[in-house]
Amino acid sequence: MPTKITIQKIEKSHISEVDFNNLPFGEVFTDYMFECDYKNGAWQVPKIVPYHNISLAPSAKVFHYGQACFEGMKAYRDNQDKIWLFRPDENQKRINKSLKRLAMPEFPANYFMEGLTTLVNLEKDWIKQGEGNSLYLRPFAIATEAGVSASPANEYKFMIICSPAKAYFSGEVRVRIADKYSRSANGGTGFAKAAGNYAGQFYPQELAHKEGLQQVIWTDASTHQNIEEAGAMNVFFRINDTLYTAPTSDRILDGVTRKSLIDLAKLMGYKVEVRYVTVNELIACAKDGSLKEIFGAGTAAVISPVLGFSYKDEAYETPLPDNSYALKLKKHLTDIQTNKAEDPFGWRVLVE
Repeated sequence: MPTKITIQKIEKSHISEVDFNNLPFGEVFTDYMFECDYKNGAWQVPKIVPYHNISLAPSAKVFHYGQACFEGMKAYRDNQDKIWLFRPDENQKRINKSLKRLAMPEFPANYFMEGLTTLVNLEKDWIKQGEGNSLYLRPFAIATEAGVSASPANEYKFMIICSPAKAYFSGEVRVRIADKYSRSANGGTGFAKAAGNYAGQFYPQELAHKEGLQQVIWTDASTHQNIEEAGAMNVFFRINDTLYTAPTSDRILDGVTRKSLIDLAKLMGYKVEVRYVTVNELIACAKDGSLKEIFGAGTAAVISPVLGFSYKDEAYETPLPDNSYALKLKKHLTDIQTNKAEDPFGWRVLVE
């Protein structure tokens, strides 16, 4: 069933005011945004409106009980001026998993997909050709009902906003392996992209920054031995010639980039094992030279190599090898995303 999205057109785009050669990640936003409200037990007619501030009561439940979740996606322009999305069905399914876990109403798949493609079509001038250029897409949902009773809200807002992006460079990344703080626990919301998951990461990250490190590698809450994620990204280890990454669970995000890299690595002939790498195993491999690479995987950076890690009072260097799996995987995946390489998996979706 079509959504019959209403569109409120702008008078004039502000795209001419944007310096596309100098784009801080996630700070510049496009002309339009997608909105849909949930009231009286149902999602209302969705609309696309000029990007604007929203007004909420101070008692809106999102401020008090944290009912908020989001997704991260990108749109790309290829050399023939065609616009592509990458596996949007996975983001649609995952945001509904997050919504369900937070006792928020699931968002209709057709609203999500039609809203996304209509919005991207309107904003296609913001998507530039060239290596690393993309339009970052942020679908999210919040509880908007006024009231401070400790219960799920009855009113919500689902939105999609867009931000033009260049290649995401995080500089040299060295990390602290967590031995006290945890990102999530069994039965919690670690598998969801809940806003509160990220709020809870910031303080341990600040402690790492004070030590001259850029991120935290998270370990399980029970033993602090099983390595789970790197900052806000899934994490991979190359030990000798095998790639390892932790299995997904109710503690670990089912990353779209993660699952894509697993399939792509196998296609490229790399051996992949989905299992936990322990802290003790990682240190032993770093000492005997069998640890070749560590890298994070996520939408913003695609792949971010980790050049060293610290645990307690010891530091270990993990420089990129000449035959880097991380760099080869990143190039192959971005070539698929931007229609420079064959897509044997059917991941690309043309925006028409």
